[in-house]
Amino acid sequence: MRRTTTKIVAISAAWSSLLVQLQAQQPFVEKLDVPILWRPYTPRTPSPVTMTNSDRVHALIRAGRLYLTLQDAIALAVENNLDLQVDRYGPLNADWNLARAEAGGPLKGVTSGNSVVNTVVSGQGVAGAIQAAGLSQGVSTGSVSSNNGTISQIGPITPNLDPVFQNTSAWGHQTQPQANPQIAGTNALVNTTHVYQSQVQEGSLTGGYARLSMNESYLSQNAPTNTLNPSEIPQALIRIRHNLLNGFGLAVNSRFIRIAKKGLTSANVTFRAQLDGLVQNVVDTYWDLATASEDLHARQLALATSQKFFEDTSKEIDLGAVAKVDIYRAQADLSSRKQDVAIAQESTSQLTTQLKSLITRVPDPMLDAAEIVTLDKIEVPASDDLPPLRDLVAKALANRPDVAIDRLNQESSEISAIGTVNNLLPTLQVAATITNTGLAGQANPGSGKVPHEYQIGGYGTAIGQVFRNDYASRLGQVYFFGTIHNRSAQGDYGVDQLTLRQNDLLERRNRNQMVVDISNQMIAVRQARSRYLNAVATRQLQQNLLEKERQKFSLGSSTIDLVIAAERTLSAAQYTEIGSLSAYSRARVALDQVLGLTLEANHVSIDEALTGKVGRESKLPETLPAASAPAARQ
Repeated sequence: MRRTTTKIVAISAAWSSLLVQLQAQQPFVEKLDVPILWRPYTPRTPSPVTMTNSDRVHALIRAGRLYLTLQDAIALAVENNLDLQVDRYGPLNADWNLARAEAGGPLKGVTSGNSVVNTVVSGQGVAGAIQAAGLSQGVSTGSVSSNNGTISQIGPITPNLDPVFQNTSAWGHQTQPQANPQIAGTNALVNTTHVYQSQVQEGSLTGGYARLSMNESYLSQNAPTNTLNPSEIPQALIRIRHNLLNGFGLAVNSRFIRIAKKGLTSANVTFRAQLDGLVQNVVDTYWDLATASEDLHARQLALATSQKFFEDTSKEIDLGAVAKVDIYRAQADLSSRKQDVAIAQESTSQLTTQLKSLITRVPDPMLDAAEIVTLDKIEVPASDDLPPLRDLVAKALANRPDVAIDRLNQESSEISAIGTVNNLLPTLQVAATITNTGLAGQANPGSGKVPHEYQIGGYGTAIGQVFRNDYASRLGQVYFFGTIHNRSAQGDYGVDQLTLRQNDLLERRNRNQMVVDISNQMIAVRQARSRYLNAVATRQLQQNLLEKERQKFSLGSSTIDLVIAAERTLSAAQYTEIGSLSAYSRARVALDQVLGLTLEANHVSIDEALTGKVGRESKLPETLPAASAPAARQ
């Protein structure tokens, strides 16, 4: 069903209702409070762009530190991320494109022109008599017209489905010299005219249109030969034209409307895919920052150990317990640890900047100076307990946005192909026209002729003749147009069908690749968990070995080289553990992504993402941890 003007306004109302309820930030088009007659011609102003960060940002800052849980980071991204704010316009644009398609007509870019002419009605006045006699004076009537533009479009063009009202009014006062005064009865013919032409036309999805026209022509002349002067000629016309082959049927003429509806659904799915990508980016960055903070903390502990070892070695050298040359080795180890800490600090700072860019809309001095403290830790289960591959594939087919988009695109292509199939047919049109005409005026005694009393009167008399069907005309038309060989339409059809077959193969290839990706990610998760558990065991073993080596060194049965080597081995085991932890988090996030479960796994609402307002309140824990010093894993 076509949208009326009121329904078009409902497009903007649907988007703005949540704004009123939730003070949302998503784009919307204002609802107009103007009379319905002027509403279609009144521009609607989009909502202004929001260029401030949400209040949630400052609510999580304490003493120059931004304390974040993963859910808080995602909420901030949903409320403030500029890329997501841009993506919110997609569904709204698709909604208006649907409204445009439901109006029918050719594709955007076509031009149209109206003709406004001083119409001469056959039989009215001197010019009408000359026209009726098949003669011409070679005098222009002063027409004002514009040429219609053309547009190339594969398949039939849907008729304009919005009713169109057109009125043309012309007034004239003309003086024309007469080459043959015997017809006009005067050497200079003076015409006083007005012409009113009104019509309403509406197309049909079946492939035709109906037009109702009401015209009036008034003429007053100084010609003594006119039997009626002045005279009124009203005319009512009903015309129906319909396609019977090319351009016939609901399926053909509604195809762009159905494609636009698919486009609206696709726009919402695309927004979900864009939201999915943002959430995945935030989760990866958050866990990267969390593991980078643990890595920094581990390197700071290694630096503190190296510093203490350097100080202990210096004391033992002063006591003469060890050789002085050992101080250089301890000092070199200390310098290396300081360099490791500096590099880790830069990495943490870089990830902090990256996360801030994801969760803020505009720069904020307080936020820029704040250090991010991650409150959540990555939890690695003892076993993953993943379902069978077949179940995961079924879940991915039901949840992945790209699968839905591929399906919608294929359906849109199949709908569009209806136009190329129908375009193979020749054009066969039938038309029927019913015309009722009236004639009335004042008798002109100077003509020497007495008009029929039925025609004496004014506009009321003439219009009465129209509605009484006194002067009725009927016209039927059949138009046929066929192309010999028809190679253009055959070529369009062939290309379209080959494209559909290619799309089928590409979709099958994508589904096969999806199975491979899911299988690979399952293996990646299992491998990452196994590596992490092995890294934990290795780190615990190296920690015990270092303690024993230090005890042996204090008893004089070990050397400083062995102690430094044990410390470096432990540090490497700690770094490997943290790296394997980061690898596990990324593998887990990637698995959620290939299954289409990123939003579900992170409790993200698409409705809240569309409005740009997360309902969940963010609260800081009663006891806040220190920055850059997460609890060590045991």
